[in-house]
Amino acid sequence: MFFVRTASERDLEKVRALLVETWHATYDSFYGVDKVDKLTARWHSVDALRARLQKKNAEFVVADNGREIAGMGFAAMSDTRPKTVILHQLYVLPKFQRQGIGRDMFAELETCFPDADRMRLEVEPENLHALAFYRAHGFSEVGTTPNCGDEQSGIPALILEKHLVR
Repeated sequence: MFFVRTASERDLEKVRALLVETWHATYDSFYGVDKVDKLTARWHSVDALRARLQKKNAEFVVADNGREIAGMGFAAMSDTRPKTVILHQLYVLPKFQRQGIGRDMFAELETCFPDADRMRLEVEPENLHALAFYRAHGFSEVGTTPNCGDEQSGIPALILEKHLVR
């Protein structure tokens, strides 16, 4: 059984490995191995993860069973949108998907921001599993972006949003 807890410095190497594996399993067919390697090196380095861990008004969680980490999630209050939390990452290792781990991490992240009235995220339009997950959890499409994650990514994404009930 996996428990959702706040991530710590000692988790960062395992989280990095989880993200690299999950990203290759999910995105190689969309972007190719080389682009995924470049993105994971930039976005999922231990230093990048450490910066997320130290970010104010944010929550970084892992799903842990005492032996391994099966999933991770990161959300933070928006710097530009009032009362909006941005779900930046929610990933589960492929071998543990469809076991409720993503649901449990999402439920935890949803409750960590009492001042937020909405949650927003970006998702690859071709990632049908992620789209189905987010739609099942109350998200709907509110826009698009040509650069998911950062202004240089060149990765188009749908922008989804959910109103948080308090």
